[in-house]
Amino acid sequence: MAVLGDSRKAVARAAGGVEWTPAFAELDPAEFPMLWALTPYGDAVFNQRQVPLLLAEFDRLPAVCGGDWVDQARELCRVVERGTHLYLWFLGD
Repeated sequence: MAVLGDSRKAVARAAGGVEWTPAFAELDPAEFPMLWALTPYGDAVFNQRQVPLLLAEFDRLPAVCGGDWVDQARELCRVVERGTHLYLWFLGD
Protein backbone atom coordinates (compact mmCIF):
# COMPACT_ATOMS: atom_id res chain seq x y z
CA MET A 1 0.00 0.00 0.00
CA ALA A 2 1.21 3.47 -0.83
CA VAL A 3 0.02 7.01 -1.38
CA LEU A 4 1.08 8.27 -4.79
CA GLY A 5 0.70 11.64 -6.43
CA ASP A 6 -0.22 12.40 -10.01
CA SER A 7 3.37 11.78 -11.04
CA ARG A 8 3.19 8.33 -9.37
CA LYS A 9 5.86 9.42 -6.92
CA ALA A 10 5.34 7.80 -3.49
CA VAL A 11 4.41 10.25 -0.74
CA ALA A 12 3.91 7.57 1.95
CA ARG A 13 4.14 3.79 2.17
CA ALA A 14 2.82 1.11 4.50
CA ALA A 15 5.20 -1.29 6.18
CA GLY A 16 3.11 -4.28 5.08
CA GLY A 17 0.24 -5.21 2.86
CA VAL A 18 -3.22 -6.71 3.05
CA GLU A 19 -3.30 -10.03 4.87
CA TRP A 20 -5.39 -12.08 2.45
CA THR A 21 -7.70 -14.73 3.83
CA PRO A 22 -10.48 -16.76 2.19
CA ALA A 23 -12.92 -14.54 4.13
CA PHE A 24 -12.29 -11.72 1.63
CA ALA A 25 -14.10 -13.76 -1.02
CA GLU A 26 -17.15 -13.85 1.25
CA LEU A 27 -17.46 -10.07 1.61
CA ASP A 28 -20.77 -8.83 0.20
CA PRO A 29 -20.01 -6.43 -2.68
CA ALA A 30 -23.13 -4.42 -1.82
CA GLU A 31 -21.89 -3.86 1.74
CA PHE A 32 -18.17 -3.55 0.91
CA PRO A 33 -17.93 -2.10 -2.62
CA MET A 34 -14.56 -0.43 -1.99
CA LEU A 35 -12.88 -3.42 -0.35
CA TRP A 36 -14.51 -5.78 -2.83
CA ALA A 37 -12.42 -4.03 -5.50
CA LEU A 38 -9.22 -5.40 -3.93
CA THR A 39 -7.59 -8.48 -5.36
CA PRO A 40 -4.32 -10.09 -4.29
CA TYR A 41 -2.88 -9.80 -7.80
CA GLY A 42 -4.16 -6.53 -9.26
CA ASP A 43 -3.80 -2.90 -8.28
CA ALA A 44 -6.66 -0.86 -6.84
CA VAL A 45 -6.62 2.93 -6.58
CA PHE A 46 -8.77 5.15 -4.36
CA ASN A 47 -9.07 8.90 -4.76
CA GLN A 48 -9.83 11.55 -2.14
CA ARG A 49 -13.61 11.22 -2.61
CA GLN A 50 -13.53 7.43 -2.23
CA VAL A 51 -11.37 7.38 0.91
CA PRO A 52 -14.25 8.22 3.33
CA LEU A 53 -16.21 5.27 1.93
CA LEU A 54 -13.20 3.02 2.39
CA LEU A 55 -12.73 4.21 5.99
CA ALA A 56 -16.38 3.44 6.75
CA GLU A 57 -15.90 -0.08 5.40
CA PHE A 58 -12.89 -0.59 7.68
CA ASP A 59 -15.20 0.18 10.63
CA ARG A 60 -17.45 -2.78 9.80
CA LEU A 61 -14.86 -5.16 8.41
CA PRO A 62 -15.13 -8.63 9.98
CA ALA A 63 -12.28 -9.36 12.40
CA VAL A 64 -11.16 -12.34 10.32
CA CYS A 65 -10.24 -9.91 7.51
CA GLY A 66 -8.52 -7.43 9.80
CA GLY A 67 -4.98 -7.09 11.02
CA ASP A 68 -2.18 -4.54 11.18
CA TRP A 69 -2.78 -3.67 7.55
CA VAL A 70 -6.08 -1.95 8.46
CA ASP A 71 -4.38 0.55 10.79
CA GLN A 72 -1.71 1.19 8.18
CA ALA A 73 -4.36 1.73 5.51
CA ARG A 74 -6.21 4.17 7.80
CA GLU A 75 -3.02 6.21 8.20
CA LEU A 76 -2.53 6.29 4.44
CA CYS A 77 -6.16 7.36 4.00
CA ARG A 78 -5.48 10.33 6.29
CA VAL A 79 -2.52 11.31 4.12
CA VAL A 80 -4.77 11.28 1.04
CA GLU A 81 -7.46 13.32 2.84
CA ARG A 82 -4.96 16.01 3.88
CA GLY A 83 -3.36 16.39 0.47
CA THR A 84 -4.34 17.19 -3.08
CA HIS A 85 -3.88 15.03 -6.14
CA LEU A 86 -3.05 12.03 -3.94
CA TYR A 87 -4.27 8.46 -4.33
CA LEU A 88 -4.19 5.39 -2.12
CA TRP A 89 -2.82 2.46 -4.09
CA PHE A 90 -3.18 -1.16 -3.09
CA LEU A 91 -0.44 -2.80 -5.13
CA GLY A 92 -1.01 -6.41 -6.14
CA ASP A 93 1.70 -8.96 -6.70
